[in-house]
Amino acid sequence: MRKIRIEETPLGKGVFARRTLAADLVVGEILGEVLDDHPEDSSYCMELQSGRLLEPGPPLRFLNHSCEPNCELFYWVDEETNAPAEDRLWLQTLRRIAAGEEMTIDYCWPADAAIRCRCQAASCRGWVVDPGEISRIARSQPEAWAEYLTDTEAVAAKKKRPGARGKTVK
Repeated sequence: MRKIRIEETPLGKGVFARRTLAADLVVGEILGEVLDDHPEDSSYCMELQSGRLLEPGPPLRFLNHSCEPNCELFYWVDEETNAPAEDRLWLQTLRRIAAGEEMTIDYCWPADAAIRCRCQAASCRGWVVDPGEISRIARSQPEAWAEYLTDTEAVAAKKKRPGARGKTVK
């Protein structure tokens, strides 16, 4: 874990590269407590291949979400059986990561657990949600969806009005 460090971000703690990391680099194993049931007080749990949960420990516990992640989680798979070799989770870079850059993953949460996204990526979905489930947010969280549409429409209207005041929305 000498390749990474934890720093404060506007969203809390985050994981950052200490040095430039190559694409497709296995950064390390996500270590922590393996649980049979979801704890009431954690938003960090990660699902393992067996259906059990991993409550990750530092430092990789602090990986933040991005709709344009530069890392991903993976399981080792037995090449002969195509089954998980072990119930363990690993972090790998998707592309080259510059020294000092925050390392992020796509949480891919189900629609009923989705929250508003603040990643500020160019292709941000607006929600921390599995891309295949974004259309389900309107049904699973109608009040949040209505608020999102109102915010989106207000932003679009400001962009169209000449001389609109306020912050430029990117």
